[in-house]
Order: sequence, then structure tokens, then C-alpha cells
Amino acid sequence: MAARGALDLIGRTPLLEVTHLDTGPCRLFLKLESANPSGSIKDRPARAMIEAAEKNGSLKPGGTIMEATAGNTGVGLALVGASKGYRTLLVVPDKMSREKVLHAKALGAEVVITRSDVGKGHPDYYQDLAQKITTQTPGAVYINQFENPANPAAHEASTGPEILEGMEGDVDAVVVGVGSGGTLTGIGRYLKKASPKTTMVLADPAGSILAPLVETGEMTEAGSWAVEGIGEDFVPANCDLSLVKKAYSIGDKESFSAARELLRKEGILAGSSSGTLLAAALRYCREQSQPKRVVTLVCDTGAKYLSKVFNDAFIAQEGWLDRKPTGTARDVVINPFGEGATIFVSPNETLRSAFARMRSSDISQLPVIEDRRVVGLIDESDILDALVATENAPQSVFNKPVREIMVTRLQTVSAQAPVKELLPLFAAGLVPVIMDGDNFVGLATRIDLINYFRIQA
Repeated sequence: MAARGALDLIGRTPLLEVTHLDTGPCRLFLKLESANPSGSIKDRPARAMIEAAEKNGSLKPGGTIMEATAGNTGVGLALVGASKGYRTLLVVPDKMSREKVLHAKALGAEVVITRSDVGKGHPDYYQDLAQKITTQTPGAVYINQFENPANPAAHEASTGPEILEGMEGDVDAVVVGVGSGGTLTGIGRYLKKASPKTTMVLADPAGSILAPLVETGEMTEAGSWAVEGIGEDFVPANCDLSLVKKAYSIGDKESFSAARELLRKEGILAGSSSGTLLAAALRYCREQSQPKRVVTLVCDTGAKYLSKVFNDAFIAQEGWLDRKPTGTARDVVINPFGEGATIFVSPNETLRSAFARMRSSDISQLPVIEDRRVVGLIDESDILDALVATENAPQSVFNKPVREIMVTRLQTVSAQAPVKELLPLFAAGLVPVIMDGDNFVGLATRIDLINYFRIQA
């Protein structure tokens, strides 16, 4: 029977066994929550929390759904809100992926971006800011996934039973993460009653306080992490850590690498938090001496993270490509030409092509390459100058070949030069071209140099 609407597609997600990764003596299964309508597990609690607010009368027709979210809960709320005719207003930390923000906006949500470098109690902290905006917005209901009992109840009623049913009643461990705590608590409560032998395992980003708290009983100081959607600097009210028997802290590099390996070897496009869960599940499986049946979650689709998890330039900017540092100008280049990572243009292409490449790659300059040699450089100021100089027919400029506009006097720097030699060129407003003898290494920009110093810290 056909579903009557997108909300009817929430839940009943597939369960897939991993077959191409080293799982030790265990069998590892993935619950593909990425198959939900908005692409994440958060559709389940989003629908449950909105329907609970409708039932208790706090959310009325024409009302506003208000939430502080790492992205996926907001997208789920926007999906359900749009289907039911509500306004959705979201407060999102600034480290969230562009894809999730655009997804929420495409569903009609209004998004307020706030700081990710402050903690609970600061007026710009996303939860505190959301509560403030709620009090200033007539008819608004703060969903508050971190304390809303409908959040874990959704997983206790659906996710947990689906896992046990899909595993034919035989599951030894379930590996989950904690953002709001709803998934852990809901699944954990259900399995504690329905399958007492099942161990709940926590996968936590390194820097979060939760795994250290489980393993040592001590509250540590929170750090920072790039993985989105899981990890906390406090224990949410909805998070029952007493259900957890084992916890792993997983670094960002390992999480991103696991997500990329999952796509390459299993064909599953998953997000950064799913990488954390997979990495922890693989550690757990490989530590076992006896065969076990283990389940973890693909929390959301990797389509929400194409600009981060699956973007080689982002991985390079984080210093996760295992390039051996040299302490020279070579290290500043993020996208080396020799690795096929440089975005460039040929001298015979049009300015229209050059500009399109700049815009699609979000860069402001391009090396001009002919026969693998650098013959020039073109940046946005060169194009703008050409347009201004042709006032009567600016569109004709875009049809000109790059060779007519490009700069041919290049400011080259040896790849073996000290990094400090780049500073005078930046001060003069120039773009250094890094060369290794006659071989082009790549361009160095101010952002590249700033990033170089950031990852050295």
C-alpha cells in the first residue's frame, strides 16, 4: 500500500550486515536511519515531539516550532512542521554543515546561526539563545529535545523494537552516540526489558565529556570536535548513562576516515557521527574473543556532509591526509597540483569558464596551466578590472580567452623556502606560486597560511 505522505515513511528502516570491513569474530549490522524522509534518525523524535505538543495543547494552529539543534533535529522538525502547517525557527551552531542548513531552509525553516565556541550559560550558546527567542515570539513552543520526554519515548516505541525484530531477537550489543540522549535512552530502556543480555555501547567524539564520564566516573573539561550531532559538554536530562556498559572516545580523523571507508567498501553514504559510531563498533567487535551480533546506526546520510567528510580539501585543511610536515612553504599548499587536487584553467578557456570554476569551488584565484606548466594567474580582481574597462558591453568580456586577462609576471617561491618568506608577498597583496624547481606545487593564499598555523597549534 502506498504511503499517504512523507511522515508515513518515518521508521521501518533497513538493517544491513557489514561484509567488507574487519569485524573480528563478530557480525556487525547497520540500521540505516539515513533512509528516513529527511535523511536522518531525527525524523522519529521530531514527529513524536510535535505530536506531543499538539496533544498537550502547547502547540496550536499557526504556532511556531522553536528548537536549538545541531541540524538534523531541526531538519526533521522542519519536515514535520511543513507537513502540518507550522512555522519552524531553528538556532544552529556555526560549525554545522552548509548542506544541513540549506536543507532546513528549503523546507521553509528560518535559521539563526550562533557561536559554537561558547558553553551552556552563555547568551550566545545555541540552547540559551533558543530559549530567549521563544519568550520573545508569540505562539512559539520550545521543543527542547534535550529534556523532552517524547524524544526517548519515540525510540523506545519504534527504534528499539525494530532493531530487536530485525535481528530476530538476538542482539548482543548496540552502539549509539549521544546528542540529546534520546536514542541511547529510548533504545536502552526498551532492550533492558526486552533483551537483558544486550550491552549498550557509547561512541563519543574525543573532546566530549560523556565517554570519559562513563569510563572513569569523572567530569572532565570539554574540548572541541568537528563531528556533528553527537558529543556534549554537559549531560542532557534525556541521557541515561547508567544504561551504558562500555564507551569509546573517537577522534575526528578516525571518524571521518571510517565514514569514507564505509562508502568505499560497503557503498553506504553516511555522515560524520555515523563514522564515529562505526569506528567504535569496529573497535568493540575486534576486542571480542567470542562471536557476537552487534548493531550500530547510520544516523544520517553523508549527502549532508559532502562539503566536509567527503571533501579532500577539507580533510587536507584539518591536516588529516598524513602528509609528512617539512616546515617549509610546501606545507602551506592545501591542494597540490601533483596530487591532481589543484583547480585550474587553461589559457584558451573563456573568462566565463574561469569565473564559473572560481564560484563553484569558492575560490578567488586560479593558476593558468598549459602543458602542465604555470603560464599565468587570474583572480577575481583581474576579471572585475576587465569588466569595468568594457562599460558598454561587459558581457563580451566573459567570452574572451583567459590569456588576454591573466597575469604572467608570477611571484614564485621555492617549495623549500621557510614559511615566513610568504609574509611579504601577502602584505603586498600578491598570491605566491610555490615551485619545486620547474614543477608547480600549488598556490598559497592567506587562508591557507592561517590554516597552516591553526593545525600546527
